[in-house]
Amino acid sequence: MTVAKTKLVLASASPRRVDLLAQIGVKPDRILPADIDETPLAKETPRLLTGRLACGKAGVVAGMLDDDAAWRGAAILAADTVVAVGRRILPKASSEDEAMSCLSLLSGRNHRVFTGLCVRIAGEAEESLRVVETRVTFKHLSKKEIEAYLASGEWHGKAGAYAVQGRAAAFIARLIGSYSAVVGLPLYETQTLLSGRGYDICQEWSKDGQ
Repeated sequence: MTVAKTKLVLASASPRRVDLLAQIGVKPDRILPADIDETPLAKETPRLLTGRLACGKAGVVAGMLDDDAAWRGAAILAADTVVAVGRRILPKASSEDEAMSCLSLLSGRNHRVFTGLCVRIAGEAEESLRVVETRVTFKHLSKKEIEAYLASGEWHGKAGAYAVQGRAAAFIARLIGSYSAVVGLPLYETQTLLSGRGYDICQEWSKDGQ
């Protein structure tokens, strides 16, 4: 008897997260971005912010699917990434001035990247949450390097104003933890959470080799 495959809804429009899922043989059945206010609360730590935003996005998408019987029981996957220096939360840079400030702060320093991952089943209230912490060390950046990176435009919309999978890889002296989490989705934890909520990522693997 064939077991029905659980549907997967990705609560993100990030092409990076789609690519990461494809790396482990997972293709979302639907992409449904969640637009929420990402402003940190007073005295909120980076870890708590990341978890709150990931669960908030999953909750918004769950609400969108509440009245749709076709998607009841689907696994909803949401994630959010926060870059922090100490307790200081860096923005998702939207201007060159903002990006310059972030890169200047990160230059020659250690920082932490928190990626929150939340899985929720449509029609159910229970949430499964993991927050993954990765430590990253930047080399000392010269004025020329910062200006060149700003000119590339790669920083736009990125937490901490850099993309580890892009040109900024040349700035990273050390990374301790999950590389995929810094890109946007910790793959080990993704597999663990999805499997725990009934989504078997291995179900389609045998077809990939045909």
